[in-house]
Parts: sequence; C-alpha cells; structure tokens
Amino acid sequence: MIELKRREYIQYDGVELAALVRAKEVSASELVEASITQEKKVNGALNAVVHNRHDEALQEAKRVEGKSPLSGVPFLLKDISQSLKGARITSGSTLFKDYVAPEEANYTKTLREAGFVFTGFTNTPEFALKNITEPRLHGPTRNPWCHSRSSGGSSGGAATAVASGIVPIAGASDGGGSIRIPASFTGLVGLKPSRGKTPVGPSVGRNWQGAAIDFVLTRTVRDAAAALDILQTVQPEAAFQTPLYEQGYLHTLRRAPTRQLKFAYTMESPVGTPVSEAAKEAIRHVVRYIEQEGHIVEEVDWPFDGEELMRHYYAMNCGEMSHLFHNLERQMNHPLTLEHVEIESWMLAEAGKTITAREYVDSLHAWDTAARNMSQLHETYTYFMTPTTANTAPPVGELTHSPRKMAQLQEEMLRATTNEARQDAIYEMFLPSLTYTPFTQLANLTGQPAISLPLASDDEGMPIGVQLMALKGHDHLLLRAASYVEQSDLWKGFRNNPYFQQ
Repeated sequence: MIELKRREYIQYDGVELAALVRAKEVSASELVEASITQEKKVNGALNAVVHNRHDEALQEAKRVEGKSPLSGVPFLLKDISQSLKGARITSGSTLFKDYVAPEEANYTKTLREAGFVFTGFTNTPEFALKNITEPRLHGPTRNPWCHSRSSGGSSGGAATAVASGIVPIAGASDGGGSIRIPASFTGLVGLKPSRGKTPVGPSVGRNWQGAAIDFVLTRTVRDAAAALDILQTVQPEAAFQTPLYEQGYLHTLRRAPTRQLKFAYTMESPVGTPVSEAAKEAIRHVVRYIEQEGHIVEEVDWPFDGEELMRHYYAMNCGEMSHLFHNLERQMNHPLTLEHVEIESWMLAEAGKTITAREYVDSLHAWDTAARNMSQLHETYTYFMTPTTANTAPPVGELTHSPRKMAQLQEEMLRATTNEARQDAIYEMFLPSLTYTPFTQLANLTGQPAISLPLASDDEGMPIGVQLMALKGHDHLLLRAASYVEQSDLWKGFRNNPYFQQ
C-alpha cells in the first residue's frame, strides 16, 4: 500500500484513483479520508458542499469491491433530484430545508452499484432554476479561480467541488446549461448527454419534458467517458430512449479522426445579446487549430429565431413550476408566496397558472422544429461550435435580484393581464442572466449532446469554455473530439487553477 497524500489525491482523476484501488495500492477508505480532508480545508471559503455524510461514507467505503472503472471514487451528489434514501435533500429551497428523501433516485442507485462513495451534497439554486448558485437557503457558492466570482449554476456547487479538488467527479444536472455553464466558468469538462441517455425517476419518466438530464462534472475527458459508460441506459418506463453505445465511451477515446471533418460555428448570441471578446477569441483560436489539423470550418447563422425559442423554453419552466406549486400547496394547505420561495420560482409559477394547453403544445412543437433544423444542419456538419458562455464568470451577487428589484418584478407580474405580458415579464427577469449564457439552452430543447471544453481564458486568467454539439445519440463523437484536443496545446483545463498549484 502507498501513502496517498492530500496533494497527490487532488492531482489524480477518477479513473486513476479507481485504478489504484483495484491494484490495492490504496483503499477506497483512504480516498474518502483524503476527500474529507480537502473538503474541510477549502469548503469554508467556497461553500460547495451544503451537507455531508462523512461517517456513512467511511463505512460504505469499506465494502467497495473495485469492479468498475470508477469504483471507490468519492462522489458528491447534487442537492436536487439525486436523492439518497434517508438523506436530506433540499432542492436549494427553504421549503425543503428539513426534507428527507423517502427513496433513492435511479441515477443515484446506478452510481452506488458502480462503486462510487457518496460523501455529501453540493449547493444548487432554488429548484435549479438559475445559472448562478446563490440560494437564500445556503448562500452563494464561490469560484475556486477567484472567490469574488460565481461558479455558475445550477450545478455550481458541483463545479466548485471538482475544481477545488474535493472530488474528481461530482453529480450534476443540465436543464438549460446547468452542467456546461459552470464547466465554462471553472475550467472543467461539462458533457450534457443526449436526451434519454441516463436514468430518470423513479417518480417521473421525464425531466422538464426531456430538457433536463442528470450526469456529472469532471476535470478530464476520460472521467466523463467512464461515467457515461456507467450511466447510459435504456429505461423501459422512461419517456425517452436512446440506444446504448455498445463499443463503450471510454474505449472510443482511443480513436483519432481518420477523415476530414466539417465544423459549423458561430460567435453570435442567438438572442442578440453582447458576446465578449474573450468568448469570440476562444472560437477564433479553435477555428485556427481545426484548420491547421486539415478539417473544414465554416461560419453559419442560427437556423431559428433565438428569442422566440427562449420564450418557448420559459413557457415550459412556467408550466413545470406551476405544477410543482399546485402540488405543494395541496400538501401544505396554504398558498405559496414570496415569503416561502425566491422571486424566480414565484414568477414562473404565477405565469404558469394561465398558460393554455394550446400555448404549451405550441411551445413543445417549437422545440421539435428546432430539432429538425439542427438535424438538417448536421447532415452537412459533424459538429456545431459556439462559445459555451458569452463571458467569464460574473461577480457573486451581480445576478441576484435586490429587494427593490424583486418588488418591481412582483408588481410587474401582478399588473400583467395577458399571457403575453406575463411571458414578457419572465423574459425581462431572466435577461441579465441570459446575457451571460445564451448558447446552452438549444441542446436541451433539441435533445442533442453538447460538451463544454476548457480551451480558453480571458486577460485575467479566468476560464471560458468552448461548446461542441453533435447529432442526437452521437455522444461518442463529442468525447472523441474532446479527447483529441485534450492532448493538444489548446487544452487549458485546471493547469493554472490555484487549487492545483498548492
């Protein structure tokens, strides 16, 4: 057995740590102890982990058999949807501050059976509705690269946990960019798999009408590939199915491109909002690299009306929140007000009360039209490339509404007399956040896989990601491309992350 020191632990990725466990060079218990030590060292300043289960994890680590490519690896679940029976899970909301899960999520069960050891839960905005992680219940999560900056959302706690070395892999979910946005802001690999690729339920057969999917955040491509090998499923009771990739995602990383590929790209925001020079230069730099490698790169226009599509995305959010509020109000026997929830949750639920069935179906049809248009684009191009985010991470607090702004938004919603006016109010409420992150929602609506890669930074050294999308079900192509550039000078990753220089 070797003695695994804290610094060595944070330098390894999950695949390497699991290999040490299989070789009996270290034990799963030692990995968990190293993770707990790092969490205690850094979490006070970062607020990534909001509740832990250290004692349980140390006991569970003793029973790890080390059979899968990631067995024995410490893992943090996201504090929403990734439930563990008997453990507290709050969804980032004061409404659920004492809620204990009565059953285990299929996602969690799959990871547990693969040998992961769950050490706790990471911070998330209320109901995972925002692209920053600053819930009223737990407070803001901070970016390891700069503590005055946000790590993004809604998987901001997970991103900070991975980017600060607490765990090499953490549970995340993505309903509008919630894996890719924090990956961009913290220099990580953020894959959103194809719709239907990973487990849902057991209580639901779809998440956000198929827009949301549970996966992970990682520092390396091979950890993402190994996790997708574990999580990919064909789940009979789920609403959406994607065929299994029988060759295995980890195996496919060994294959370099054997033919000339065609890339489409754009640097323009689909909703007409500003895009920073750092984000544009990231794309230009990657375009030059692709051309030097002998592939074809062509600039294209967005094949849809971006603002209209975002409004259809928000219509789904309104319906989902109205449904949630209706059920909660029945259980609690009182209406939910701004005393109980945050302004975004309340606004969406209010607007969702009056959306008609026709309008909701119109929204879903718009998703399908966008999926068709993107499918046609991929008949010509293997990859579609954009910045992941329009800028580097915002300062903590910039995108959290002040009490004065909340009162203004509340009044605007109460004054609205038509569905169109209510949807206008929703759009205006989210516009400051959308300005930072206009590129990610498309893949959630079309069901395509998309990945954020840590390929750039701004003049201050803050990371910013480049997003690749592929045809639905072609997750292997994204991982293969990611693995290829991971070996190049393009890759920045956590090379300059201060937590890995200590």
